[in-house]
Amino acid sequence: MKKKLLLFFIIIVILFGFFNFVLINDDMKPEDFKNTEPALQIEKYFEGNVKAWGVLQDRKGKVTRQFTADMFGKFENNILTLEEDFYWKDGENQKRVWKIQKIDDHNYLGKASDVVGEAKGFSYGSAFKFEYNLLIPLKGKNIKIRFDDWIFKQDEKIAINRATLSKFGFKVGELTVVFQKN
Repeated sequence: MKKKLLLFFIIIVILFGFFNFVLINDDMKPEDFKNTEPALQIEKYFEGNVKAWGVLQDRKGKVTRQFTADMFGKFENNILTLEEDFYWKDGENQKRVWKIQKIDDHNYLGKASDVVGEAKGFSYGSAFKFEYNLLIPLKGKNIKIRFDDWIFKQDEKIAINRATLSKFGFKVGELTVVFQKN
């Protein structure tokens, strides 16, 4: 009986590892973009007014929600305060205020009221990666969803954000956002 139970757990661990690799393959590293242009320094790009448009897709790729957002950032004492006002097409409005501390040229730590723990940011060249757990309201309660955000600066005004959303290591959705700096 113990051997069967042990074998069962070994198979589950192997399958979980395989599905995690297949479903969320994070081979791309921030350092891969160290020599790319134009350079993205979030504390400069998000300072002032930025407009955003986004689509949320489920795990199969179906667009489930769309939004616009008005953002305003201020960088003081190595902290970017980024106020985000989201206007979902279904009528819901959301507000989030980020406090993102610049640790050094490549590393950032962020907090927001609906973020569990700290967000970790990594900046190299034209790319910025942001990893965090966000509480998402669903059917009267909050669920924790893992966000793996990548922002790529296109030019002085435009940046594109691509995020993979996961739960228990399995992809549950994707978010695509286009930012335009005013």
